[in-house]
Amino acid sequence: MKDAYITKVAKFLPNKPVENHQIEEKLGYIDGKKSRAKNIILRNNQIKQRYYAIDEQGNVTHNNAQLTATAIEALCDSDFTKDDIELLSCGTSTPDQLLPSHAAMVHGILKNGILEINSTSGVCCSGMNALKYGYMAIRTGQVNNAVCTGSERVSTWTKAEFYEEEIGHLKALEDNPMIAFEKDFLRWMLSDGSGAMLLEDKPRGQNALKIEWMQGFSYAHEMETCMYAGAEKMKNGELKPWSEYHPEEWTRKSVFAIKQDVKLLGEYILVKGVNSLKKVFEKHGIGPDDVDYYLPHISSYFFKKGLYEEMKKQGLELPWDKWFLNLEHVGNVGSASIYIMLEELVASGRLKKGQKILLSVPESARFSYTYAYLTVC
Repeated sequence: MKDAYITKVAKFLPNKPVENHQIEEKLGYIDGKKSRAKNIILRNNQIKQRYYAIDEQGNVTHNNAQLTATAIEALCDSDFTKDDIELLSCGTSTPDQLLPSHAAMVHGILKNGILEINSTSGVCCSGMNALKYGYMAIRTGQVNNAVCTGSERVSTWTKAEFYEEEIGHLKALEDNPMIAFEKDFLRWMLSDGSGAMLLEDKPRGQNALKIEWMQGFSYAHEMETCMYAGAEKMKNGELKPWSEYHPEEWTRKSVFAIKQDVKLLGEYILVKGVNSLKKVFEKHGIGPDDVDYYLPHISSYFFKKGLYEEMKKQGLELPWDKWFLNLEHVGNVGSASIYIMLEELVASGRLKKGQKILLSVPESARFSYTYAYLTVC
């Protein structure tokens, strides 16, 4: 089988960074009031700035496909043009529409001839699953190169106007209506952006990264849904999808809003995460000493210390000096986060030949985890 190498990484973060005090100016005030949860959530997640595909007047500047295409174009130069792409594999949590697929829409923007496309759905792991498809296609000799992406355009999903009808309905029922915490929570967590990787069957340029292996784990067989959109969670833990609601209920219940069961998240995301890390170490015969850089996608710095303590508890301690994070100044960009993190590490000039990098991406939707192990060439 062929080897697969990441030969270039690019990112695109739209517009100017948005500081914490500017969030509600951009997204709007629900019912004209400041969020009671905002300051608590920001203090815990420690995110200082994020990016929105929204201009100063509140107008949308980029859709998801445009964000993705812009990151892909940043990969290209005179030696590798968009017309050279053989496979386009795109992952996202927030596609612009139900159909056509996200990758088809990106290809439509690029207009770069006939090629194979692949779209992966889900939450944060969708970006890694897009990468794995490209990795496997090169390994099996199906293609000589692949462009893989992760992207999110979540700002429009969390604008205040998205919840107006639900608030109006609640006002008729109670004196002081509030959006449920599982909906308000994510307004202060998420960011827009995109990342792209060029995979080739031969190393090229400086700091090419050989993908040694990729591995994923799902705990959906034992865990109920934690993060969801386009559905409502019933008391028995099951989801009722949007297609089973009357159209009038879609807005009255904010069915399409992104929601997260925070209690379930806190109870299981770290325990299952370290359990999966233990499994991946055992399967591939490595340990903490075989990792030079650990890039964990975490949604909030609230989980950073807890993750470290859970590693120690399970005998898998990775020292702090091996961790590389950028959440504070980029925000949580979901499926794009690991791409943007790796791009920043490569651009830092810190990498040396032979070093090992472990990419780690959790997904709280129904508790999935994906890993990639890289060697600097």
